[in-house]
Amino acid sequence: MDLASLRVFVKVAQLASFTRAAEHLGIAKSRVSMQVRRLEAELGTRLLQRTTRVVRPTPEGERLVARATRLLLDADELTATFQTARALRGRVRIDLPNVFARDFLVPRLPDFIATHPHLELLISTTDRRVEVVREGFDCVLRVGSLGDSGLFARRLGVLPMMNLASASYLRKHGVPRTLADLDAHLLVHYSPTLGADPPTFEYPDGERYLERPMRSLVTVNGTDAYLAACVAGLGIIQVPRSGKSALLDDGTLLAVLPDLTAQPMPVSLMHAHGRNVPKRVRAVMSWIEKTLEPHVSGSGRPAP
Repeated sequence: MDLASLRVFVKVAQLASFTRAAEHLGIAKSRVSMQVRRLEAELGTRLLQRTTRVVRPTPEGERLVARATRLLLDADELTATFQTARALRGRVRIDLPNVFARDFLVPRLPDFIATHPHLELLISTTDRRVEVVREGFDCVLRVGSLGDSGLFARRLGVLPMMNLASASYLRKHGVPRTLADLDAHLLVHYSPTLGADPPTFEYPDGERYLERPMRSLVTVNGTDAYLAACVAGLGIIQVPRSGKSALLDDGTLLAVLPDLTAQPMPVSLMHAHGRNVPKRVRAVMSWIEKTLEPHVSGSGRPAP
């Protein structure tokens, strides 16, 4: 039983797809099928139940997945201990929020690639919460509450928030000075579910944060559209301070209600590798953490 076949089988089982496993591993789908058939022949049992709609492990396959996963992690860790002086190689599949990828991380990628020219990064940028294990991600960067995901998480810090509105919006609706003034204002509503939750303005009330219902004419489910709607004069938004300097400096957007900002948003790196994180993944995660350090409060230096 060779490790290559085990690795292919585990990836197919995790992603429930021969096609997605082939894409993640960077090999042909035919080779994935061949490796799985070879392993089944060697063990004398069917490991995967294949239908036109789904691929899932048989009971024997489930037992092998559990033991093979531990074995592969141990093998990766053992290999890493003898490769400390060698260049990192292989693919690392990561998911990043759109704004973080565009404004902070992708512009710094050339330096990282120059240091690790044999690494291949597969970068997903989306505002939805990806399924880390099912979709085959090595690590993800998350903003906001984590929930009970079962993943390993490292808190990088928090993003202080601010309230913004465009100059054109404020000329038309006036500048809100108090919480009560919001009754006469509009909110651009950010909702991943496009309106399943009502539009509210979050504000501090002593040691807790409350939500005040507001009127909204526009609901979006993406951060780029959220900011664009504000620039277009469609309402007030509540966003992280980091990365907004240019829009504030040129007067496109103005800060409002500075004493009534939303709760700072936590920023976390998450993975499903357990304690034995592959060295190539550790390198990417360390780079992400270091690159975001100036932009995340509580990470060693205050965010601007």
